[in-house]
Amino acid sequence: MVSVSLLKSTTYDVDVLEQQLRDLLAPLGGIEAYVKPGQRVLLKPNLLTGARPTKECTTRPEVVYCVAKLVKAAGGNPFLGDSPAFGSAHGVAKANGLLQWAQKLDLPIVELHGKRYNLESQPDSFDNLLLSKEAMEADVVINLPKVKSHVQLTLTLGVKNLFGCVPGKMKAWWHMEAGKDRQRFAHMLVETAQAIAPDLTILDGIIGHEGNGPSGGEPRHLGVLGASENVYALDRAMVDVLQVDPSQIPTVAASQRLGLCPRAIEFVLQSPSELCIDNWQLPEKLMPIDFGMPRVMKSTFKHLYIRFIKEPMAAYAQR
Repeated sequence: MVSVSLLKSTTYDVDVLEQQLRDLLAPLGGIEAYVKPGQRVLLKPNLLTGARPTKECTTRPEVVYCVAKLVKAAGGNPFLGDSPAFGSAHGVAKANGLLQWAQKLDLPIVELHGKRYNLESQPDSFDNLLLSKEAMEADVVINLPKVKSHVQLTLTLGVKNLFGCVPGKMKAWWHMEAGKDRQRFAHMLVETAQAIAPDLTILDGIIGHEGNGPSGGEPRHLGVLGASENVYALDRAMVDVLQVDPSQIPTVAASQRLGLCPRAIEFVLQSPSELCIDNWQLPEKLMPIDFGMPRVMKSTFKHLYIRFIKEPMAAYAQR
C-alpha cells in the first residue's frame, strides 16, 4: 500500500515550517530515507515565470529553503533546477524572491538543458521525449509543486510540475504536437513523470492559487502540506482535499487509466477528509491546450528574448 503524508500547516515562518516538514516526512522515514550522504539532489520547484510573489502561483521560497536545509543535514548536495517557459531559472528565481533564499544556503540554481531519452512504456509512447539531462542524471529528485488551478488542465499538482524538466522552448512544441487532444496531452505529462521518476514529492498547499491559474487566478489559504514517494497518489489525495471530481483532472485520470495511481492509499498522518475545503475555484472556462505554429513561434521568440536580451540587460543595469 502506498503511503501519503498530509499535515495541516498555516505558516511560512521558516522555523515552524522546517519542523513541520520534519513531522510530515517522519512517517515516511524522514528525509534520510531518500537522501544519502554525498548524493546530488535536484530540488524541482514550480517557478513558472517571473510572477509577483504576492500572486502565490509559484512554490514558496521558504519551502524550497527548508527542504534544502533538510537535504544538507542528511549529507546531500542540493541544487535547484527548473526550465521556465519564459526566461532562465536564475532570472525567474530572482523575480520570484527565491534567489535571496538560495543564496543563504549557497544553493546552486541550474538551468535544465535537454537530452533525448527513449521511453519504453505504452505502445503509443512519446518516443525520444526531450528531457533535462540534469534531472535524469541526478542521484535524487525531490519534486516541489504548488497547488494551483489551471486554465488548460483544470488543476496542476505534482505530475504537471515535472513538465518543467522539459526544456523551456520545447514545451510550446509539445503543446502543438500533443495539445489537440487533452487526454493525449495528459498521457504525455504522465509519461514525463514516469521518466523523471521523482524519489519524493513535497507539495506546497499552505497557500494555493485558485481560479484562472496557473498565474491569472488568486491566492487561497488551504493550510496543507503533503508528501509521498508516489506522485500520482499525492495528486489523487489533493484532489479529495479540494473536493474536486478526479475525472475532471486530466493528469489524475490519465494516471488512473494507465494503472499508475494506486487504488489503496494509506494516510499516515491526516486524511483528506480532515483537511478538505469548500468551494475551491476551478477555471471559469478551459482554454485549448493546442499551440498553433504562430503561437509556438511567438512563445519561442518570447523565451529567447527574455533569456538572452531582457535578463542580461537588467543584470547589466544593476552593476
